Amino acid sequence: MSGIGKGIVSASTGLLLKSRGYNVGIIKIDPYLNVDAGTMNPYAHGEVYVTEDGGETDLDLGHYERFLGINLSKKHNITTGQIYFNVISKERKGEYLGKTVQIIPHVTDEIKNRITTLAKETGVDVMIIEIGGTVGDIEGLPFLEAARQMWIDLGTENVLFIHVAMSPILSATGEQKTKPVQHSVQELRRIGIQPTAVIVRSSRPLEDESRYKIALFSNLPRDAVFSDHDTITPYEVPLILENQGYGKFLAKKMNITDKEPDLALWENFVEKIKSINK
Repeated sequence: MSGIGKGIVSASTGLLLKSRGYNVGIIKIDPYLNVDAGTMNPYAHGEVYVTEDGGETDLDLGHYERFLGINLSKKHNITTGQIYFNVISKERKGEYLGKTVQIIPHVTDEIKNRITTLAKETGVDVMIIEIGGTVGDIEGLPFLEAARQMWIDLGTENVLFIHVAMSPILSATGEQKTKPVQHSVQELRRIGIQPTAVIVRSSRPLEDESRYKIALFSNLPRDAVFSDHDTITPYEVPLILENQGYGKFLAKKMNITDKEPDLALWENFVEKIKSINK
């Protein structure tokens, strides 16, 4: 679902890695055909976030900057419009040397090149890429295919897939339902991506039975399923995930040293927000 909180999860993931001493970069991919968010209705898409270099980008870049304490550029927001614009420009210049230009490999190669070039330019240890939209959307498929290819290109130990999905609470019965998560993961696996972890959005903490079901149908151990339940402030999300062992899990999966996270300032900040009365 759009608006489920993928941006906050992405920013939180970056914060937990940064708190362990790693240099983190982050990219937002928007599958729409607009070249940037500048021409889009803010009531429909949210407020435009203007980067230091004047880029009119998705509002998630604002979350990223606040959580990570960094300044991002317009290169950190990739859209379908930008990718197709670049591919068609190259085709008109004859850069493909008469080849039939196709989604695979030309569009997917352009996506992968945007990501890897920015990672090299910024010299980060870890690059987080948030793919917007919903699994199964036609417009998002080239990006998911590019991600699947990167898993092979860069080595399976160097790429993780974190899937954020919704577990609704039925108002009539109060029951926490896992079927939407199950179907979402099945769709992801159908296109060739096995999630490394599933982060479950719900109005209340994930129940043990729900965690078991989601892990079973996602082909994952239970410690790879994390609860991202409603909070007083979104700034609390990284602390909730850290308390469940998410940071340790990421370090283990990426085969990097799990350093002691330095979250004292963040914890103090969150405590202040939660305790204000006006």
